Amino acid sequence: QVQLVESGGGSVQPGGSLSLSCAASGFTLEHARIGWFRQAPGKGREGVSCIGPGAGWADYADSVKGRFFISRDDAENTVFLQMNSLKPEDTGVYYCAKTRGYSDRCLLFKNDNDPWGQGTQVTVSP
Repeated sequence: QVQLVESGGGSVQPGGSLSLSCAASGFTLEHARIGWFRQAPGKGREGVSCIGPGAGWADYADSVKGRFFISRDDAENTVFLQMNSLKPEDTGVYYCAKTRGYSDRCLLFKNDNDPWGQGTQVTVSP
């Protein structure tokens, strides 16, 4: 069965960095589109970034462009999210999931029939 496990969250000051990992199992990662999503307190879940098969395509929410970078290591069945220049508004629970897409592209929308991971908390505060 499809399983995704997030790790790497924590508490940092504004301007700091964190690197999140998403470990995948139960499917062939190299053919999958994977995305990162987050949910801030009191808000809905939003797409942050996604990466297509082969890592030739990636997309980012406008709020994180130039600060966050997604990558994948298919041999290790892991997708990463490097988060730099963190802001308080980046605070939330971060999830990874398989996303919709076409060809080698991904979209910042989760596949309806695939599960969420358990999430990892990111807190950015002075």
